[in-house]
Amino acid sequence: MKPIRLLAAFVTVGGWTLLSRLLGFARDILIAAFLGAGPVAEAFLVAFALPNMFRRFFAEGAFNTAFVPMFSKKLERSEDEQRIDALTFARDAFAGLGGVLIVFTLIAQLAMPGLVLLMASGFAEDGRFDIAVEMGRITFPYILFISLAALLSGVLNALGYFRAAAAAPVVLNIILVAAMLIGRQIGADIGLALAWGVPLAGLAQLVLVWVAAARAGFRIVPHRPKLTPELKRLAVIAFPAALAGGVMQVNLLVGRQVASFFDGAVAWLNYADRLYQLPLGVVGIAIGVVLLPDLSRRLGAGDDAGGRDAVNRAAEFSLALSVPAAVALIVVPLPLVAVLFQRGAFELSDAAYTARAVAAYGWGLPAFVLIKVISPVFFAREDTKTPFRLALLSMVVNVAVAVGGAPFFGYIAAAWGTTIAAWVNFALLWRASRRFGDAAKMDPRLVRAAPRIFLSALLMGGLLALLVWLFGELVDLPGWRYPALFGLVVIGAVSYGALALATRAVSLAGLRGIVRR
Repeated sequence: MKPIRLLAAFVTVGGWTLLSRLLGFARDILIAAFLGAGPVAEAFLVAFALPNMFRRFFAEGAFNTAFVPMFSKKLERSEDEQRIDALTFARDAFAGLGGVLIVFTLIAQLAMPGLVLLMASGFAEDGRFDIAVEMGRITFPYILFISLAALLSGVLNALGYFRAAAAAPVVLNIILVAAMLIGRQIGADIGLALAWGVPLAGLAQLVLVWVAAARAGFRIVPHRPKLTPELKRLAVIAFPAALAGGVMQVNLLVGRQVASFFDGAVAWLNYADRLYQLPLGVVGIAIGVVLLPDLSRRLGAGDDAGGRDAVNRAAEFSLALSVPAAVALIVVPLPLVAVLFQRGAFELSDAAYTARAVAAYGWGLPAFVLIKVISPVFFAREDTKTPFRLALLSMVVNVAVAVGGAPFFGYIAAAWGTTIAAWVNFALLWRASRRFGDAAKMDPRLVRAAPRIFLSALLMGGLLALLVWLFGELVDLPGWRYPALFGLVVIGAVSYGALALATRAVSLAGLRGIVRR
């Protein structure tokens, strides 16, 4: 098997994720303009969240966490018969996952009113409930398509092919944007157009990665599910990961429940989530996608030193990009939200409430990213129980902050609950990783770089705050909004880069080493 070149893989996944997030912005900008923070927008956001919540049980959050290490270790043996064994294993997993999801989707159609109440019980007393139930039944089959697509993406990632899997989310946003624009053009209900676009996009994503896997030599042909010994082992490993994924979804569920009792808050938190998900997706998700198969293959080959180096370089890369992004979200959230979303039905007050949530999420961004770095240390060793137990503790923290703080701080307690719980989760994971020896221990290079990265980002934040204080009114002027925001972003990026070099948070020699790698 060809080795995974970490930096090239990070750039590939991060680049496509960036494009997907930018198109996601375009999607949410149109939703904000056409639907604002009104009942149809909130109903669609809850309906769309339903299949996305459960996909983390069946796909990225659980099944792939167990599947990718097992599949990667089969590939690492590199014998032809082992490759055939890996293909058989992938086909059995595809059939098993598909069979479970077909049954689950049918059950969900009948249980949709209860699922909507589970997501947003504050909808029960108004018209949002019926709209959300109707849209939920339309969107829910997306879970079948996207979960199978996620499994095929795991196959491609383990093979070292990241492009098609990373490009698949772009398809979703293109189709949803097209659905709104076409619906607007022909006078259709934009909310329903969005809802029907979701399963169509899921099918398109599945076709894309299926074709890519077939071209890579892994043509997954559906067949009748059968419970093989390897699938039993996969289920045993995946079950704690599913529970951990369930804990994460409970955290999100708590946030939506709190928000559903405040008019407009479901939409405010969603738009804020979109902003902080941009750097999280580009950096954190890219790191997690690439690092898990790489670590699994290194462990399979007995390369512990290489595994430690991979984790440290991933942490260094993550901090270098996520810390300045977090500082920007904390220091200048309102200009970001106002320029991106404030138009049409999305008013100044909506922008202000969304900006508060953006700043709260910004404080947690480094933790969210570092969790993506350290979790593969456990998953590559097929240890899914420890992350589950620690996720339970962080869930308790989230519930306490979000629910306990809501009467005093309103909807923003949900955002702070998510942020504080993320830091608790990362701290617990880092402490638990000590039993693996040096696997997750900071090496000298990371020890030197980390404080300098934080210093450079703080100095950049001070400069951005000064610029907003001096020229902040430009973002409110129609002809200056986009140039002003663009200038702010460019100045922030250039100043951070210059400060990082000046403080030697990033050395030219280090950059050359990363490029060679």
